[in-house]
Amino acid sequence: MASPTSASTSPRSRRSSSSSPDGSSVTDGTTLRALWGMVLRDLTVLRRNFLPLMVRTVMNPLLFVFVFTYVFPTIGTGVGVGRGGEGLGYATVVVPGLVAVGMVFTAISAVALPLTMELGATREIEDRVLAPVALELVALEKIVVAAVQGIVAGLVVFPLVYFIPATPVHVHVASWPLLILVVLLASLAAGALGLVLGTSVRPQQIGLMFAVVVVPITFLGCVYYPWALLAAIPWLQHLVLINPLVYMSEGLRAALTPDLPHMPPGASLGALVAQTVALGWLGVRGFVRRTLT
Repeated sequence: MASPTSASTSPRSRRSSSSSPDGSSVTDGTTLRALWGMVLRDLTVLRRNFLPLMVRTVMNPLLFVFVFTYVFPTIGTGVGVGRGGEGLGYATVVVPGLVAVGMVFTAISAVALPLTMELGATREIEDRVLAPVALELVALEKIVVAAVQGIVAGLVVFPLVYFIPATPVHVHVASWPLLILVVLLASLAAGALGLVLGTSVRPQQIGLMFAVVVVPITFLGCVYYPWALLAAIPWLQHLVLINPLVYMSEGLRAALTPDLPHMPPGASLGALVAQTVALGWLGVRGFVRRTLT
C-alpha cells in the first residue's frame, strides 16, 4: 500500500516537465500534441460561452459610446478633444481607446478569473499540469488563448464604437502592419497581465483586484483622451507610462486615427514588447510557484 507521503506528492513530482511516466524522454511531437489539445479545449469552451463573453465585453464600451457620442451630441451637449484636435469629434478620439479597453478587459478576465478558481481549494489546475508538457508551456498556453479572446473582443467592439456615434467618426488604417503588430502585442500583453493577476490574488479577492487594478488601468490608460493632452498635468503624464493600456490606446490611435495626437509608433511598440516580456515572465513564474504549492 502506498505511503501517505507518496500520495501527497506535488504535480511536478507526479509529472516531470521533461519526462513521461515510464521515465523516457517526452518527444517534441508529444509535447506539441498535448499543448494543441489544451488550446483546442479552451477554444471549445470559448465557443460554448461566446454569447456571455461578448455581453461582458461590449456592455461598458457600448454604454460609454451611446451616452458620450450619441446622447450628448444629440441633445446639444458636445464633448471635444481640446487642444491639438480641432475639427475632430470626441467619437473619433475614443474609438481606438475603447477597442483597446475591450481587448484588455476580455483578455484579463479570460485568464485571471478562471485561474483564481483553478488554483483555489478545488485544485482544478491539476488536470492541466499532469499533461506531458512543462508547466511553463501550460502558462504560456493560457496567455495565448486569452490573447485570442482579446482579439475577438476587439473585432466585436470596433463596429459598435464606429457606427453608434451621432457625429462622424474619422477612422482609417494608416498602416496595416502597424495595426496588426499593435493588436497582437496588446492582446499578448493583456493576457500576460491577466496571468500575473490570476496567480497573485485569491478567489475572495477578485472584486478587490478589479477595484484596485483594472478600474485605474482603464481610466488612466488614455482611453478617453490622447496621452499628449496630459502635458497639462506633467506628473500624471509621466506616471501613466507604467500602464500597458496607454501604449495599446496610443498604438491604435497611430494606426487608426493618425490625425489625432499620439505617441510615436516606435515608442508604443517598444513599450508593448518590453511589457509583454516582463509581464509574461512574472506570470509564468507566479503560475509555476502557485501550482507547486
